Amino acid sequence: MTEQSRAPLPHDFHPEVHAFTVTSADLAPGADLGGAQVLDGGNVSPQLRWEGFPEGTKSFAVTCFDPDAPTGSGFWHWVLFDLPVSVTELPAGAGGGKFEGLPAGAVHVRNDYGTKDFGGAAPPAGERHRYVFTVYAVDQEKLGPDSDASPAVVGFNLRFHTLGRAQLIGEYEAPAG
Repeated sequence: MTEQSRAPLPHDFHPEVHAFTVTSADLAPGADLGGAQVLDGGNVSPQLRWEGFPEGTKSFAVTCFDPDAPTGSGFWHWVLFDLPVSVTELPAGAGGGKFEGLPAGAVHVRNDYGTKDFGGAAPPAGERHRYVFTVYAVDQEKLGPDSDASPAVVGFNLRFHTLGRAQLIGEYEAPAG
């Protein structure tokens, strides 16, 4: 996928909100994802830590989205929400689906692999894709949807309840042939 043909980023058409910072011991901005974050290389969600979120934040949501997937609608790799405001870091592997490292009440919905966890990068061979990890500062303790909601329904709710956003973008290219 060439730079020119890349899809817009997921928040290009959303209202502007307070920007804050998310960092990771496992991923530098613009760098390649590590082997652990690849579907066939470990399938482990990266460690994430955030700060500088706005006053009034009552919970957080975390997503990973590939806007370059050849689907016409991108590809959701991870959708997690209802993290208490006291949680400002997730350990590597927190998206594993067993809720290890996650507080009680956190909610995973199905990703586009059909599982309620983090699904690693798996672009078509020879294509370089972006993986947008976003932390949302939410104005409610509970966003509303349950674990059977689609990523689109969660995104719809986030659009109207997001006070701030932080994003970290990594890339990955599957070897050709």
